[in-house]
Amino acid sequence: MPSTATKPLPREQIPADRRWKLEQIFENFDAWDTAMKSLEEQIDRMQAFQGRVAEGASTLVEILSLNDSIDEAAQRVWWYPALMHDEDLRRNEIAAHKQRVTELLARAGTATAWFRPQLLALGEECVDRWCTEDPRLGPYRFYLSDLFRQQRHVLDEARETLLSYTSQLANAPREAYSMLSGADIKWPRIVLESGEEITLTYSTYHHLLSTSASQKDRRAAFEALYGVFENHRNTYAALYSAVCHRDWFFARSRGYASTLEASLDGDAIPTAVVENLIETTRSAVAPLRRYLRLRQQALGLEQMHLYDSQVPLVRRDLSYPYEEAVEHIVASVRPLGEQYQSRLQEAFGSGWIDVYENAGKRSGAYSAPVYGVHPYVLMNYKDTRGDMFTLAHEMGHSMHTVLAHAAQPYVYSDYTIFVAEVASTLNEGLLLDHLLAESRDPGERTLLLQHAIDSMVGTFYTQVLFADFELRAHRDIEAGKAMTADSLSEIYRELMVDYYGDAIVHDEAYALTWARIPHLYRTPYYVYQYATCFASAAAIAKAMQGENREVVVPRYLELLASGSSSHPIDQLQRAGVNLREAGPIEDVVQRCDQLVTQLESSLRELGIL
Repeated sequence: MPSTATKPLPREQIPADRRWKLEQIFENFDAWDTAMKSLEEQIDRMQAFQGRVAEGASTLVEILSLNDSIDEAAQRVWWYPALMHDEDLRRNEIAAHKQRVTELLARAGTATAWFRPQLLALGEECVDRWCTEDPRLGPYRFYLSDLFRQQRHVLDEARETLLSYTSQLANAPREAYSMLSGADIKWPRIVLESGEEITLTYSTYHHLLSTSASQKDRRAAFEALYGVFENHRNTYAALYSAVCHRDWFFARSRGYASTLEASLDGDAIPTAVVENLIETTRSAVAPLRRYLRLRQQALGLEQMHLYDSQVPLVRRDLSYPYEEAVEHIVASVRPLGEQYQSRLQEAFGSGWIDVYENAGKRSGAYSAPVYGVHPYVLMNYKDTRGDMFTLAHEMGHSMHTVLAHAAQPYVYSDYTIFVAEVASTLNEGLLLDHLLAESRDPGERTLLLQHAIDSMVGTFYTQVLFADFELRAHRDIEAGKAMTADSLSEIYRELMVDYYGDAIVHDEAYALTWARIPHLYRTPYYVYQYATCFASAAAIAKAMQGENREVVVPRYLELLASGSSSHPIDQLQRAGVNLREAGPIEDVVQRCDQLVTQLESSLRELGIL
């Protein structure tokens, strides 16, 4: 079907085999409603266990099993309306179902808030003895020991219950940010060099920056978009100040020395990992600056601005239809073994993927891990090179989910954010290697190399810059400093110079970038994990090309299958990646430098340089 249509089709006109099959979760909303009532009953049963943890190992087994059952059921009843809502965001009746689940999950959180304080009151020695005496507790040993590791940060039952009441309050800055940047935004209109007048949205902004040959049009898009944030700079600053104060409140409430320590402690990540990532990257920005200077030369620009960093270096009308993309992706994962490859091939034909855009559909892409069913992948495929890599990325997440769900009991079936992007990033790298090996067109090779370097810049260098900003902003709050739009912009302005140096002209408005990054308003210290995952994937990919491939690949697949059965820093260590050291980060820098060299050669071959 013509997936590049300018106007999205009605959903019913999308072929059935290109739509996901949500009936594999629930047949209909009657079945979903039955599951909701069952979940409510399980929550009531859990509350009835309050005060009974000390009865013995058998009771603890019942509580843990019931908690798993609640979590698994909650996942299914959440994803069924959530996925359906993303098919068409205009359906208010589906949004109402989502709201009903949200309220029930909040009730579930309150109903289980008593468990950790009561368990920890027993003492680690007692619980460890029960794990030895009752083999049914064996699978929970790591989970339980990790609770005791964090014991000094768990409050008594009354205060834990009180904190559980703050969940919706804590979400207020994020919700306000979403409304301000989405529902309430007033999009400006700009006149292009051709005379065409358009309304600038996030979508058209990114489209212009990544496609327009006119620097004037790119500048106009940049100035107009950042003008929107400039008009609300003080409101955004107040929201981000609320985020930082919220994070510091929760950190201090639990006895942490910093928000960084509090954010990393749940996964036992040493704070040195983030500090090392930032320090090492800041001293290794030469390939980034080299790439930007190469761009300026290839595009023939007198001055290089950041809004010039996405436009194609060559013009080629290349299309990658969905069926062709699937073939490339399946072929590219051959290094991971026949079993992985055949599982991936099967996934493409099993109702997992919602392929094309339709009217009202949520933008973007994701992989949803529905335990007991299979992952679901949302796409808005338009036959572009970027869409093909996005598909490879999301299927990397999905295969990670498949392997973890198959190998682990429910309690360890998920994986942490800290390792989440390793599988997706590695699959993108395998696809790049496959396409470069297949291509005989220097123009296509140039675009592939540009895509790879742009991905590295966006996923690694830019995310480290964001993490650097986030760390500085939070430390200002921890030090009792005032936070204003001016102070936040000054931090970001300094970082722009630190990372980009004289490779670009530093437009003043870019100092407001902190206002337009949604992740900063959601979860503290989230973005750095994109960079550590990218570094981990680079280290594993490098090892796969070495002499010990027969050892590296099984070790990597064991990482994917391990779920959350141990701490992520240790999981990566067993896979051959030590993020406590600079090595993996240096692998990214080395890879970036190699790709820039290849790009320079390709541009020379085309006669552009």
